[in-house]
Amino acid sequence: MSVISLGVDVGGTFTDFVLLDEAQQRLRIGKRLTTPHDPSEAIIAGTAHLLAESQTDPGAVRRVVHGTTLVANTIIERKGAATGLLTTKGFRDTLEIGRELRYDLYDLFIERPEPLVPRYLRYEVDERVDQEGAVLRPLDEAQVLAAADALVAEGVQALAICFLHAYRNPAHERRTRDLIVARHPQLVLSLSSDVAPEIREYERTTTTVANAYVRPLMMRYLGRLEQQLQRLGMAAPLHMMLSSGGVTTADVGR
Repeated sequence: MSVISLGVDVGGTFTDFVLLDEAQQRLRIGKRLTTPHDPSEAIIAGTAHLLAESQTDPGAVRRVVHGTTLVANTIIERKGAATGLLTTKGFRDTLEIGRELRYDLYDLFIERPEPLVPRYLRYEVDERVDQEGAVLRPLDEAQVLAAADALVAEGVQALAICFLHAYRNPAHERRTRDLIVARHPQLVLSLSSDVAPEIREYERTTTTVANAYVRPLMMRYLGRLEQQLQRLGMAAPLHMMLSSGGVTTADVGR
């Protein structure tokens, strides 16, 4: 049986396609103008054209791999979702303090990029876990719910949850998630213990915030793309290229 693979790369100007039939050693390529308002439009149009041109049955495609700069562009252009942050009491300003490194040592007027989450959308929660994962202070659940209510009132769509040392003990983050899901199921949540369960508070916080910032967009985009590929008759699972050079499933990409 032929193993047919489809590769799609969405760039700022063009969307490129590669259709590979490994058994017949046949390679076909295609190109379309990218549709910035909805990149899936160019993907579907180009895929349908390439399949028709090569007389390939959509159901015969066994692998679909998709690369895009959509996430990077969303962060650079600041077009992500309104995002809030819940963090351990005393760590509200981790995003701005950072590592206190200077981009240019001799620039006295250096301007740092604004955090993806402004200060008024960062809320502290009374809880504490030590570096070994032992609970020093239990989670204040009333504060969690009050903070979630306030953030929803501010129009937040996504929420990053990043508590101190959660990489050693994620119990407080997971309990916070459960409380918020029950109260505000429409919120998209990112937990640092899921996204980046690693030591170093600044790096873990920024990574989790970035994840929350782009997740609503990617959830809509990937869901729409999968539906449209299925309408074409393609049952192959959708995979996403990673910046590391590997691939992951669309479910993980969400």
